[in-house]
Amino acid sequence: MRQQRIVVTGTDTGIGKTVFCAGLANLLDANYWKPIQAGLEGETDTEVVARLGGLASDRIVPELYRLRTPASPHLSAELDEVRINTDTLDVPDTGGRPLVIEGAGGLMVPLSGGTLYIDIFERWRLPVVLCASTALGTINHSLLSIEALRKRQIDILGIAFIGEKNSEAVRAICEIGRVRWLGRLPLIAPLSSETLQAAFNASFRRDDFAP
Repeated sequence: MRQQRIVVTGTDTGIGKTVFCAGLANLLDANYWKPIQAGLEGETDTEVVARLGGLASDRIVPELYRLRTPASPHLSAELDEVRINTDTLDVPDTGGRPLVIEGAGGLMVPLSGGTLYIDIFERWRLPVVLCASTALGTINHSLLSIEALRKRQIDILGIAFIGEKNSEAVRAICEIGRVRWLGRLPLIAPLSSETLQAAFNASFRRDDFAP
């Protein structure tokens, strides 16, 4: 059976992609990998996913780059006097267990020397889940992201929405973008491993993420 490997990217930064990854890793009993972490103050994205997803340490693939400043990876690397070698960004072997890979921000985030995250996704040729907010502006951001992925012939597994219900925007994105709706993760308060897993299991179906 082919190993299930999914890239999770977003239409923007700060929309809840990391929380979604925690829920998805738990749902799929998957390992998790964030290749580049920019920002080390407080919990990192990997630590958040481990905590909210209930992932043991052996299900966490260490980051290749841990950069101090919470900024675009190329800038954070420059401030740390580190060069991100994009040729080393190869998908790790997790021994057959599913793998959830989280990008940084959106598709056009620069990494190094003019290389964007979407360039890496194009090389990997893995299915992508696009996370989109339901807030104002999401139609434009989502359709631009879908168009960029399609231009690179990157397989879009589907789109997952995060936030309050917005049926009109969701319908417009799915119809115009011709993309599959995977579900909507509502805003969760209080947010904990238990409340996330309950909400995620109510909002998404494991079979929809099958390779």
